[in-house]
Amino acid sequence: MKTLRTQVLIVGAGPSGLLLGQLLHKAGVANLIVERQTGDYVLGRIRAGVLEQTTVDLLDEAGVGARMHAEGLEHHGFELMFDGQRHHIDLSRLTGGKSVMVYGQTEVTRDLMEARAAVGEQTLYSASDVELFGFDGDIPGARCTVNGERIEILCDYIAGCDGYHGVSRASVPADAIKTHEKVYPFGWLGLLSDTPPVSHELIYGRHERGFTLCSMRSATRSRYYLQVPLTDQASDWSDERFWHELRLRLDPAAAAALVTGPSLEKSIAPLRSFVAEPMRFGRLFLAGDAAHIVPPTGAKGLNLAASDVRYLSQALIEHYREQSRAGIDHYSARCLSRIWKAERFSWWFTSLMHNLPHEPEIDAKLHRAELEYVVSSEAAMTSMAENYVGLPW
Repeated sequence: MKTLRTQVLIVGAGPSGLLLGQLLHKAGVANLIVERQTGDYVLGRIRAGVLEQTTVDLLDEAGVGARMHAEGLEHHGFELMFDGQRHHIDLSRLTGGKSVMVYGQTEVTRDLMEARAAVGEQTLYSASDVELFGFDGDIPGARCTVNGERIEILCDYIAGCDGYHGVSRASVPADAIKTHEKVYPFGWLGLLSDTPPVSHELIYGRHERGFTLCSMRSATRSRYYLQVPLTDQASDWSDERFWHELRLRLDPAAAAALVTGPSLEKSIAPLRSFVAEPMRFGRLFLAGDAAHIVPPTGAKGLNLAASDVRYLSQALIEHYREQSRAGIDHYSARCLSRIWKAERFSWWFTSLMHNLPHEPEIDAKLHRAELEYVVSSEAAMTSMAENYVGLPW
């Protein structure tokens, strides 16, 4: 068996694992990434891409922000649509000049991959049979198989950035972790197309036929979502049917401006709220989707992962530079404080904008009243804007 040695072993080469690796590298902390999929598979995953200002700043700190600033779309607001009308939420005015950046998660991952390759840090792709050991003692590590060869990796700490279905959280003894979950009774049918966006800002719409989101990846590539029953399959929805349903749920001006085209990708994603706590188990840390999931309403998933990475990178860098355990010991509590606030906002926004199956008429009336309050109250709009652009560290 081949043996490798590093300071921090990162499990998962998604954006959180790659960002952590880049920040550690810049601070001189050796790290190695193990990923069960191929690099092409990781880059092929279609994900959202609304980045909070804090995430933009962290990518700049990691030295990977140049293409994001050149090609990303800075947004200073978004629109709430209900009763056939759109209402502008002016993020910059309400938050003292803050904004968000529309830049696809795939592009973030590509930038981080290229930066890691440029500095020569090692990533083991297509690693199968990954097993973690020793994180409750002084010599943690992992064993895996790469290209038919069994490899043992010894390290000081393990960062579990391998997602909801990864090995990291599954390696924690059941009695050491508590999970909280809420599954929503609907999904999002998403369609990606090479068509200009229907609006220069995102549109979040509540309609009697269901929620809709009009988003974008660039000035020429659009991403649209429809609320659909969990029993639906993407194959049930032809492009023609999707575009027809989307028009029905839009306000008249947006419906008239909508440009349609062939779908590049079409899929249905379930929605859930999930938190695992604590997020540290001896020398194993959970980060990103390994520890928490939010419904995509409000675009908090990638941003929460970046928040975890910021806290974890600071804790590890502080440990190696100053021999301090303060950041390590407080990692879980600091992350969870921010996570639960984001979970609350995502749950609230999701509940506000979607129709529940067999929803009583009184609930629909109450949601409409709340939407009217949000767009007519400076305080309510400010609260929404503060949460949308991202709460402070």
